[in-house]
Amino acid sequence: MAPQPLTPEETEQALAGLPHWTTDGDSVSRSYSLPGHLPAAAMAMHIAALQEELDHHSELTLGYNALSVTVNTHSAGGRITELDIALARRIEEIAPGHGAS
Repeated sequence: MAPQPLTPEETEQALAGLPHWTTDGDSVSRSYSLPGHLPAAAMAMHIAALQEELDHHSELTLGYNALSVTVNTHSAGGRITELDIALARRIEEIAPGHGAS
């Protein structure tokens, strides 16, 4: 069974516990500042490992000292599901270890 899209209210409620994460209605996203390019690349690789573990993948945009993450669930018509929120929570858990803010 495919994951069910969250309602806008459910999405907003979930994001209340995820500071700096935003939604455009179809995805959730956040940008991180990091101390340099290697920490940003290391965080991108760490997120890639989390995505493999969860079998749920996001769009990552790597900059010199920045990393942006955007995620939605393709199997739910490109909408936001609990899978996206779970990935965002996991990313938030690892971010401090990379010096991300």
